Amino acid sequence: MAFNTILKIFLPKDRIFYQLFENVSEVLVKMGVKLKEVVNEPDFEKRGKLIKEVEDMEHVNDEYTHKIFTELGKNFITPFDREDIHYLATALDDIADYIYASAKKINFYHVDPNDIGIQKMAELIALGCTQVHKAVKELRNMKNLRVITDALVAINSIENQGDDIFDMSIERLFATEPDAKEVIKKREIYQIMEIVTDKCEDVANVIESIIIKYA
Repeated sequence: MAFNTILKIFLPKDRIFYQLFENVSEVLVKMGVKLKEVVNEPDFEKRGKLIKEVEDMEHVNDEYTHKIFTELGKNFITPFDREDIHYLATALDDIADYIYASAKKINFYHVDPNDIGIQKMAELIALGCTQVHKAVKELRNMKNLRVITDALVAINSIENQGDDIFDMSIERLFATEPDAKEVIKKREIYQIMEIVTDKCEDVANVIESIIIKYA
């Protein structure tokens, strides 16, 4: 029997979940950065190419998420509750889905993203993805609980800021935009972007549940 085969037998199979979650969160960070590029690109065609990159990354995360669910079905030993693995995978996947939806709607509706609400939301989303990645990386060992809790607090603050920016953006939109169609289109984009910050908080809540049980 080859050495690599023997090694594979004795490697703890539950470690695959940590790697997959880290892969997903790494892609989320890249998606957050790319979304900022999207909203800062004035050219429609160039913006379209950036949005395609966001779409490709969302597909990569779909594959990772599918792999997590496949491993969940194959492995009897898991690093934490199967239900929590399912919740965490779903919540991370939701972040990717809504980031892509945010980017896609900008060009779909032919909206000029040079809008303070859209750009502030994109910045918050990128920050939220970075904090999610920080927390997810620490799940592997759970030795640096302070790093995890600081990230969770930051995510909660980002979600609150997202609510505030959404409210102020809607107020400004109704006060300054005379075109009813533009109001409808931008309002939907604000809503989708605000949902991303909600989904980051969903991830934080799952991680908090995990560390309470296992740390």
